[in-house]
Amino acid sequence: MPPLKVYNLRCTLTFGDIYGQVLVWISLIFLSLVTGFVLVTSSRPLFGVVGIVLILALSFPFVLFTFITTLINHIRLQSE
Repeated sequence: MPPLKVYNLRCTLTFGDIYGQVLVWISLIFLSLVTGFVLVTSSRPLFGVVGIVLILALSFPFVLFTFITTLINHIRLQSE
């Protein structure tokens, strides 16, 4: 019986791989906060709070999916 090969998991993810995703997420947070604060200071403060929560709650699963798939795509199996 041949000997078993030993494999190592290597993550080749760098900051440059997720830099664009981080910029999109930060700009989305900034945009939702700006629109929320505009609505809060207007005559409809409840719409502002609901708008902020909706934008963040609906965008978070997509951002999380993007980060996870990027991480999984950069995991390599290397034999020794």
